[in-house]
Amino acid sequence: MTDIAFYHLQHSVLEAVLPKLLERTMDAGKRALVKTGSDERAEALAALLWVQDPDSWLPHGCKKDGNAEDQPIWLTGADENPNGAQFLFLTDGAEIEDMSPFERCFDLFDGNDDAALETARKRWKALTGSGHTLTYWQQNQAGKWEKKTR
Repeated sequence: MTDIAFYHLQHSVLEAVLPKLLERTMDAGKRALVKTGSDERAEALAALLWVQDPDSWLPHGCKKDGNAEDQPIWLTGADENPNGAQFLFLTDGAEIEDMSPFERCFDLFDGNDDAALETARKRWKALTGSGHTLTYWQQNQAGKWEKKTR
């Protein structure tokens, strides 16, 4: 089963958090799939990863780049895993039909957006009892992550 961690963003935006999590993924020697709400959003996040930190490089691609199998990080709006990723990052309320190919899933949602918060709650309830291991992380005032439940 997949370990699914819900990340309740309150003091940082996705664009600040995602690159850090992807760096840790690369450090762990894992491949990542970032599922967004659309291919356009995937392209925007891919562009961000090129400039997010001049001292860091995150090898990645999206549909317009092609060669998914060669990309350690693949960003997409589609329900796919063309790079054989072990870690899945869900953004923008995106869902995926089958989580079984993934070791870990990071469900990142904007806790300052009532609709995003309600949608995340529905996903949590739907996954409860599914056999997956669920954890919930919330940002404190300092922007650090605190584990709230398991």
